[in-house]
Amino acid sequence: MAKYSDEFKIMVVREYLEGRLGYSALARKYGVKASTQVKNWVSAYKKHGVVGLFRKKGKEVYSVQFKLDVLSFMKRTGASQTETALHFGLTNPPMIASWKKKLLEDGAEALDKPKGRPAMSDKSKNVKKGKQPAQQNEMTREQKLEQENELLRLEVAYLKKLRAFQMDPEGYLEKHKQRYHLNSKKTSN
Repeated sequence: MAKYSDEFKIMVVREYLEGRLGYSALARKYGVKASTQVKNWVSAYKKHGVVGLFRKKGKEVYSVQFKLDVLSFMKRTGASQTETALHFGLTNPPMIASWKKKLLEDGAEALDKPKGRPAMSDKSKNVKKGKQPAQQNEMTREQKLEQENELLRLEVAYLKKLRAFQMDPEGYLEKHKQRYHLNSKKTSN
């Protein structure tokens, strides 16, 4: 995936807003792979201003509950990935499709697994060198059980919310509208 500078995105969006060229023509002119990318930049600019075009510094880590809320919102409202990303202040709409795929294939606990290979900790280095502490296996097992327990709690909470929504969609949306609005402001900062 090509990364574009913030200045480049601002330039393309401003040219679009001047009204001379459309999404496809701008994508061809500047060598952007897809016109949907230009469309996403324009939508982000319209929703959040120039800040909506800036790349986040550092890797953003989202909680399992937040991911479930995003997916639930998308399913309830029928919003597209781009619309959902804009609503929650996410800068990478395809990430939502990745979350959805993980949830469908492996359940809610798959949403807690980070992408890529984890950094090697000091404990892991000790194990590699043959200096394995005696209690490490017990701690690891205990930690795994605690993590599994937390994921099950989250899954139950999600299912309760889903059931409440299915019973009274309008009431549920009205009750939680302010919370989603506040969450979208927090993530866009």
